[in-house]
Amino acid sequence: MKDLSKGAEGKLIFKFAVPMLLGNIFQQLYNVVDTVIVGKFIGNEALAAVGTSFPIIFMLISFIIGITMGFTIIISQYFGAKDMESVKKAINTLYIFVFFASIIVSVAGSLLSGWIFRLVDLPEQIIPQAQMFLIIYFSGMIFLFGYNGTSAILRGVGDSKTPLYFLIGSVSLNILLDLLFVIGFGWGIKGVAFATVISQAFAFLAQILYLNRYHSFLRFSIRELKFDRRIFNQGIRIGLPTGFQQTFVAAGMLALYWIVNQFGLVANAAYSAAGRIDMFAVMPAMSFSAALSTFVGQNLGANRPDRVKRGLRDTILMTFGFALTISVVTVFFGRYLMMMFSNDPEVIELGRMYLMIVGSFYILFTTMFIINGVLRGAGDTFIPMIITLLALWAVRVPIAYLLSRSPEIGLYGVFWSIPAGWFTGVVLATLYYLSGRWKSKAVVRYNAEGKRV
Repeated sequence: MKDLSKGAEGKLIFKFAVPMLLGNIFQQLYNVVDTVIVGKFIGNEALAAVGTSFPIIFMLISFIIGITMGFTIIISQYFGAKDMESVKKAINTLYIFVFFASIIVSVAGSLLSGWIFRLVDLPEQIIPQAQMFLIIYFSGMIFLFGYNGTSAILRGVGDSKTPLYFLIGSVSLNILLDLLFVIGFGWGIKGVAFATVISQAFAFLAQILYLNRYHSFLRFSIRELKFDRRIFNQGIRIGLPTGFQQTFVAAGMLALYWIVNQFGLVANAAYSAAGRIDMFAVMPAMSFSAALSTFVGQNLGANRPDRVKRGLRDTILMTFGFALTISVVTVFFGRYLMMMFSNDPEVIELGRMYLMIVGSFYILFTTMFIINGVLRGAGDTFIPMIITLLALWAVRVPIAYLLSRSPEIGLYGVFWSIPAGWFTGVVLATLYYLSGRWKSKAVVRYNAEGKRV
């Protein structure tokens, strides 16, 4: 556990963010390893099946993950205020919520997957493989949500290292099982799904065993779980907009896949593979944004709002360096990055164009995400939801649809729509941050005399 309300702001955020960044990179390796093995050893149809499955998975789990993020903010603010009783109540309530949510999502994902694939016009011959992958994947939801819930608890109390250690072991196991099930046993796409579920189960169960042995305050015990309605309502108030925001993003991804699918299987495979690289490219911004949210939560909980502005300034400077470096790599070496995922020259060329266009604007994504990190840390999640809704559904999706229908632009219109949405998000987030209205949304509040109210 780490108190982020004392010490040099930039140094604290950097040290807290780096393990989260490494953890997110390893988390994405789940998807990348699956994609590489599928693309190289099974083929384009399986690659398209896994690629189209990702936004559906994201759509069905993002709502719950968003609410979980709301509990991270609550835990961080109570921890900053040294209110350990409320911290423990929030932890217990989160575990109960995660358990029931995982059951609902597992059932919904299994029942709705085929309908969603047809809704986005996935080619009929690919649907059986994609549906098989999703049904197996959703059978392990309790492990995925359990790991993410436990990681959210640890981040709230300032520990970003412990989840990383278990995730490294989980990803290593996933790679070995992918090779064994797909190449060794010849199980095809179902082998990829089984490897992912087993690896997620390992990460969650190993994490729980560790906490129960070494951290009595954070220990997990079914008999000790108690539901707190007040804290649950706080978590819903803060997490619900984030959940909707994540769902809007996932639905937008599906909408773009629907447009891409009009251009055929090769376009889908290229877009899916380039999207995996894209996810790695935005990891620094997402990780530092999450770290900044915890930093803001703890400092507002400790009544240190003066540190928030300095924390934002330092985080912007650090992440700009990451964004510029990654832009250079994706723009100039995109072809070689795509060659990791496919042997098809058409797939490689389309993916290279995606990376050249989108990769040139990572600094916009970074700015938008870092500013939103401050807003979320303060407990103001409604306005970021509105900003995301406008940037995605009023700008990105319409532009993608209109430009893609132009014979001169075609599929590239989908690529150009992505930075257009980021630009809109940056402008709106910056204007709202400068208004200062987000400062009044904290769970833990103080009066003018510095006393908690």
